[in-house]
Amino acid sequence: MADTADTTPQAGHAAADAQSKFAVPDGAVLALLGSRDENLRLAEELLDADVHVRGNEITLTGPPADVAFAERVFGELITLAGRGQEVGPDTVRRTVAMLSAGTTESPAEVLSLDIISRRGRTIRPKTLNQKHYVDAIDQHTVVFGIGPAGTGKTYLAMAKAVQALQAKQVNRIILTRPAVEAGERLGYLPGTLYEKIDPYLRPLYDALHDMVDPESIPRLTQAGTIEVAPLAYMRGRAQPVTTNVLTPDGFRPIGDLAVGDLVIGSNGEPTPVLGVYPQGEKDIYRVSAQDGASTLCCGEHLWTVRTAADRRRGKPWRVLETREMIGDLRAAHARRYELPLLTAPVRRPAREVPVDPYALGLLLGDGCLTGKTAPAFAGRDPELIPALEAALPGVGVRWHGRADYALDRVRSAGDVVTLENPVTGALRALGLLGARAHTEFVPRDYLDNSPEVRLAVLQGLLDAAGGPVAQLGRTRRVQYTTTSRALRDDVLDLVRSLGGVAYARRRPAAGRSPGRVAGRPVAHRHDTYVLDIRLPDGVEPFRLDRKRRKYHASGGGRPMRFIDAIEPAGRAEAVCIQVAAADSLYVTEDYLLTHNTLNDAFIILDEAQNTTPEQMKMFLTRLGFGSKIVVTGDITQVDLPGGQRSGLKVVKDILEGVDDVHFSVLTSSDVVRHRLVADIVDAYEKWQVEQDERDLGDDRAHHAGPGARSRGHRRGR
Repeated sequence: MADTADTTPQAGHAAADAQSKFAVPDGAVLALLGSRDENLRLAEELLDADVHVRGNEITLTGPPADVAFAERVFGELITLAGRGQEVGPDTVRRTVAMLSAGTTESPAEVLSLDIISRRGRTIRPKTLNQKHYVDAIDQHTVVFGIGPAGTGKTYLAMAKAVQALQAKQVNRIILTRPAVEAGERLGYLPGTLYEKIDPYLRPLYDALHDMVDPESIPRLTQAGTIEVAPLAYMRGRAQPVTTNVLTPDGFRPIGDLAVGDLVIGSNGEPTPVLGVYPQGEKDIYRVSAQDGASTLCCGEHLWTVRTAADRRRGKPWRVLETREMIGDLRAAHARRYELPLLTAPVRRPAREVPVDPYALGLLLGDGCLTGKTAPAFAGRDPELIPALEAALPGVGVRWHGRADYALDRVRSAGDVVTLENPVTGALRALGLLGARAHTEFVPRDYLDNSPEVRLAVLQGLLDAAGGPVAQLGRTRRVQYTTTSRALRDDVLDLVRSLGGVAYARRRPAAGRSPGRVAGRPVAHRHDTYVLDIRLPDGVEPFRLDRKRRKYHASGGGRPMRFIDAIEPAGRAEAVCIQVAAADSLYVTEDYLLTHNTLNDAFIILDEAQNTTPEQMKMFLTRLGFGSKIVVTGDITQVDLPGGQRSGLKVVKDILEGVDDVHFSVLTSSDVVRHRLVADIVDAYEKWQVEQDERDLGDDRAHHAGPGARSRGHRRGR
């Protein structure tokens, strides 16, 4: 802009008047003046300085302050026109309003801040407050946009969500609003669930269609990239109250947990429970993995999964609801969804145990614990005998014949002959004395112990009765066989607690050909359970040298777990929890990893004035890592029934001053609909103030008593 300001007095004007002339670039003249000079006429109406246009030259005349202000207005408009932006009466009005407010920010910068563009249409903030609102979304994790209808609260939040998704800052967009018009009880409405909730979610769909190619929305919705749901469905990510969740002290029903209790996260470490939310009765599904592990959850419960394509392309794990995966569990003939495993063994407190855990594993694997004679061990590997003797202080290992070794108490001079064998006493204390091969088990003091103790028990079992399976080019695996169903379950527990996967199959005794012992046929009395075990790197299954070398000589790979089936399992009372773990995962039944919070998501809660304080708390505590929340609403339009408090009204008092939480307040000056909407909003606000003052006066008169009212009445006469 060429500025030729002249502040000398002009003929026909007061001595204090000033004049400024400047040229408008040729390419910006038409855009600046507008269709039929509508921009120019509005500028003359809004500005106190006189405006004259001749060709591409504009002359401003009037008091110096008015001329200076008009210069700033035209300078901003010329900048916008020069950038190729459409300049209309609305742009002129907003530029004048921003500069009149005394802002130091350039209206041209505010009105040219592009968020997203689609098919030639660009979404931008249109007021200074809107610009601050958009900036706050960039700078804070949780943002509240509070203001009247038409101020762009939800629309701009949606634009920022789409921008974040396109920039791969988040993996999904979640849009929700309370359906209070139906009391969140939609069953009495006609039609399908989609038809019932559609009227309450339609504004979100409309905004979404403005910003995302409509043809791609069904695909993004099916993939879980975009989720649009009523608030009631957002909170229902739950498991039945009887479902077990792993804690440092063992498994406990999820319904017994309270805020502050510890559960086990995906890294094997304890993590506190941040929230517990009863969900009432819900439809329940059983989610089963290919290794036989399973647990119960509702249809909205969240699972972290990935596909083979995700893995090949280096994509991150995705989060899907149970119901999203139903009917989509196979890709060709392969299972589609892989589940995460523990990244480290479960860390539990160490406990004192009466028998060395490795020695106990050897005895359970190949020992005689009947109690009719001294405990014995049938060791076929000479390497195991000194290891067993070293692990059992006060006990000597004596060869008894063939591969049998007796475990005798080491006697010292003066010992009483009737002293109990230490191994016998320990087995009696553990409840194992008298156990047969088909009734053996691992005592709980060992299962609920430190990773070192659990691994030592497993190593003893595998050294004695297990072995590596060598298959060229296949994942390393170990096979273990037992006739005890309880021991089978305990080995599964040991393997899974260490981050591995185990598959169990049963070989019925009935119909099997007899085995042979010392050349004689021996019938099978009990079913046999065969376990195929895969352990992660760093978890060594053997101490016995020959088995360890064979195990490491072939194979590689890693343990993997996939969803195999999702089946209805009736209805049950359910509850959901939130945990403090970085990935929001916790360990549920059979060491499956699941979670309830939303990671790497952009979440928008619209019409938040119609949430209760409890609903608001529930929603905000769903926040996962890498996520962002924007809450929008108008506190003057609360539709909650029965005089319930609005969660949006009280949340500012609760969260004001909390780091990374921001409150943006928009006013009637930020309304971007028809100009009359702002006037309507102002009129209602004025009326509400008058009503509040009148109500306050009535309250004062009421509390003053009848005598005061009587005296006031006489004075009035």
